[in-house]
Amino acid sequence: MLYKFKSKATGDLIMLEPQGKHILKLIGKEAGAQGIIMPSEMMAAIDALKAAVEREELAIKAAKDAAHQSDQTGGHDEASVRITDSARTISLRQRVVPFVDMLRRAHAEDKEVVWGV
Repeated sequence: MLYKFKSKATGDLIMLEPQGKHILKLIGKEAGAQGIIMPSEMMAAIDALKAAVEREELAIKAAKDAAHQSDQTGGHDEASVRITDSARTISLRQRVVPFVDMLRRAHAEDKEVVWGV
């Protein structure tokens, strides 16, 4: 399934189901087949996404620090494997940029963002 986010203020934004559900969960929305984000909810949604990005980046930094510490002591642990794997994935920061842009533009024009309609 795809999530197709629409707004009269922007072009459409399409996300794969796992990423769409994750972003909706982060902003406190039900990840159903249809939904709406009202302009009055958008700034809180943007703040929630920024906070989630910061949490992810802190967790990655902590894992890198743990891997570095492990390398200095001569051992390798799961943290270093996770760092290697995460280097090949798209970060949350990269995933939310177009969505945050959509929310900002829709908020500026007082238009809602919908999906599944």
